[in-house]
Amino acid sequence: MRLLLVEDSPRLAELLGETVREAGWRLDTVTTIADATVTLTLREHDLILLDLGLPDGNGIELLRQIRKTYKDLPVLVITARGSIEERIEGLDAGADDYLVKPFHHREFLARCRAMLRRSPTSLQPVLECGHLRYDPAMAELSCGGTIVALPPRERALAELLMRDAGRVVQKRKLELALSEFGEEMTANALELAVSRLRKKLLPVDTGADLVTVRGVGYMLQAAP
Repeated sequence: MRLLLVEDSPRLAELLGETVREAGWRLDTVTTIADATVTLTLREHDLILLDLGLPDGNGIELLRQIRKTYKDLPVLVITARGSIEERIEGLDAGADDYLVKPFHHREFLARCRAMLRRSPTSLQPVLECGHLRYDPAMAELSCGGTIVALPPRERALAELLMRDAGRVVQKRKLELALSEFGEEMTANALELAVSRLRKKLLPVDTGADLVTVRGVGYMLQAAP
């Protein structure tokens, strides 16, 4: 899952970035309406986190633009504007949910998970390969009903491989998918993430194999 945060507060962006990545999702962050408009044309996102007080205008205008072009894309408004009139304006403009600052990170994640579960733009609600199951909204990998504990990057890698289970995923595609604005995934970092994922899966009866196709990429496939 990839989220887009439109927020001009460096501190809040840092805190939300830590929370989102720990949940196993990727996050792109921009600070203006102009940058958000361009970003939406460059990458697909599963959820938008939108502040309303932005340097180059009112986030409500961006929200209306999003609704015209991306009708099914979930938008969670995150703002200090907490009056009932402002909340109504945001919801009427197309917001799916509204969170007033300050808020607890657990409530934030719960609202994100709820929106991702409902989103028609999300792919399969649960991904499967062998005995492995991956819930994208919860960012959880399990095997036989037991959660497989993974660091954020390895969880994201597992999701990407399971979305294309049985097919080779090119290295460059994985590098781009695991990259965020200002933090590009390198070939060496990808190899390290694959190695760590293998080690985590090794003692588990996954019923699946993580295969390296040299010079091309990687594939997660159900064991014969």
